[in-house]
Amino acid sequence: MFTGIVEELGEVTAVEKLDDASRFRLRGPLVTEGAKHGDSIAVNGVCLTVVEFGDGEFTADVMAETLKRSSLGALEVGSRVNLERPMAVGDRLGGHIVQGHVDGTGTVLDRTPSEHWEIVKIALPAQLSRYVVEKGSITVDGVSLTVVEAAADWFTISLIPTTLALTTLGIKQPGDPVNLEVDVIAKYVERLLGPNAQENVK
Repeated sequence: MFTGIVEELGEVTAVEKLDDASRFRLRGPLVTEGAKHGDSIAVNGVCLTVVEFGDGEFTADVMAETLKRSSLGALEVGSRVNLERPMAVGDRLGGHIVQGHVDGTGTVLDRTPSEHWEIVKIALPAQLSRYVVEKGSITVDGVSLTVVEAAADWFTISLIPTTLALTTLGIKQPGDPVNLEVDVIAKYVERLLGPNAQENVK
């Protein structure tokens, strides 16, 4: 489990395209410190498994399903990525519960800068709209954020200078894809209530 608090802004150093997968080598001296084979590291919000590591870099295999559901397929050598190690038992939950299982991708629509923060508008896939609520939690490229406004096909987030400087969200431009993971609690509540949610609440 992750918390959506990015530890390090890493970089893709190599990409190997395979028949039904891709292998990425990524630089992240902080997140590879003490790493072991089989450890998990979130890359732009996608939980990946460490295959090899050394000299501040690690490699991870990404299967076709993950490439299809996320924006990792668009990564190339030199791309910057948000990196986070899993939360250890007993650590503070600084963001919110993040699984590293991307629900879909959105697209940056607009950026509105101001003196102390920046508002970013992101297109929202129709199938995820019901899980996104104003002042609720959402993960964008692995960053735990609070929704400012929520519409049927878009939402906005407000980014402070620290987030702009230390994550990829500071450099994303209109048209760029971003990985989205909605609040897992909302999905479980929907599942428990079933197809006749309104009737079950009565």
